[in-house]
Amino acid sequence: MTVPAYRRMSVEARRSQLILSALGLFARRPPEDVSLDDVAAAAGVSRPLVYRYFPGGKQQLYETALRAAADALEERFAEPMAGAMTCRLGHALDRYLSFVDEHDAGFTALLRGGSVVGTSRTSAIVDEVRRAAADQILVHLGVSEPGLRLRLTVRTWISAVEAASLIWLDEGKQPSLDELRDGLLDHFVAALVATASRDPQTAQALRAALAAERADGPVGDLARRVAPLVADAGHLFGEA
Repeated sequence: MTVPAYRRMSVEARRSQLILSALGLFARRPPEDVSLDDVAAAAGVSRPLVYRYFPGGKQQLYETALRAAADALEERFAEPMAGAMTCRLGHALDRYLSFVDEHDAGFTALLRGGSVVGTSRTSAIVDEVRRAAADQILVHLGVSEPGLRLRLTVRTWISAVEAASLIWLDEGKQPSLDELRDGLLDHFVAALVATASRDPQTAQALRAALAAERADGPVGDLARRVAPLVADAGHLFGEA
């Protein structure tokens, strides 16, 4: 067997290279179908070298790769408390979708790690990212102790963002990132409005958030687009 030739790297650079190679493979194939030989070949190194960095074998490498993707993604959620809520959320979405665009393999591998292979440790890694996203959204809504309905709305929207991101990758990264972001913002506002109609806590948080919105911002634009549709359905309101 011919041992691959490889250039010398620092410990951190080599470790990062192996993680990135593994993420690319795990994104395209189930973890059980990826061997350390596959990772070594993708990185252009020998199998013993992979073991040197990850003596726990493929499972350790897999969990480390998912952890790296999760850490990078969690960093995208932080946003200063300045400006309207939808503008803040839009900035966070820009960073999130930029990660999806630039690290599509890592993003896909991360979500597959929480749904397909389903070990307790990999599921915990993915759930941690989701919890971080939910916590940040609730902070920007000004809610420290969310009730069941609001938590359900926020968590459902996070799932929708994940699903939309995966579909966007599957559709060849169409539509544009700006259009995808704007559609997800519309979805979030619409979900809050629907929940607010039944839940006083969500209604209070939504009123406070809307008070800071600008007429030329995302919510104002959505209201102008929705108004004609509501007018056309006047019969639902008992109008002649």
